[in-house]
Amino acid sequence: MFRILTEEKWISAAMLATLALSIIGRIIIWILYQNMIRETENMSATKNKSLKQCKLKFVNCYQLNRGVANVPVFVDKFLSRLSLGPFRYHTIYHLSGQMMLLSVLFAGIGICKGIIEGRFLGDLLPFYIISFLGMYLFFSVSAVTDIKDKRRVLKINLVDYLENHMINKLGGVERDLEIVDPGKRERTMERTMDVLTGGRAAASAQTIETDRTAAITREERRELEQLLREFLTS
Repeated sequence: MFRILTEEKWISAAMLATLALSIIGRIIIWILYQNMIRETENMSATKNKSLKQCKLKFVNCYQLNRGVANVPVFVDKFLSRLSLGPFRYHTIYHLSGQMMLLSVLFAGIGICKGIIEGRFLGDLLPFYIISFLGMYLFFSVSAVTDIKDKRRVLKINLVDYLENHMINKLGGVERDLEIVDPGKRERTMERTMDVLTGGRAAASAQTIETDRTAAITREERRELEQLLREFLTS
């Protein structure tokens, strides 16, 4: 019965390839979102590059605008820019659905070609079977992964962290920096952003120490270092 699949090799290969790509696309997006959701449980020590960039952009926005007026909008913009290589997450999501439709289209082409060639219904059944099973598998994977719900959960976690943790900590750092040394506030906040990314933590700490030596007493310097340490580790 499945002999037609070997006779129509290019149609069969195209149908199966697009079906596989549609399912793989949904699974990849699900894995990426799931990993980010797991990382948001400990944002202060996250190793996820995208989440580090989110923290850095938030601190930068907070510093430039003296606060962030609408955190949910900030998070929506961040999520819309998430990408895997040259493709954004939402593009891969929609391409996955288009691949499923393309698979059904190739099955239809195979059926039409068989009818034109005078084949019987029994000969064309493999195209129907694979098409229906493929759609069932695709929608089953889509229901299990539930990409939209994963994105919603990730947004909730990020908004909760930024509103209830980052804003309070940044506000506390700003107030204490104004008290300790108002003239060096901007430069210290910039170095704090470098420390948040984990890229130049040791160099930033050493530079901050050097700048403060001539202007701040030893007791004030110790208090400020303790404040920054609590901010980065909490």
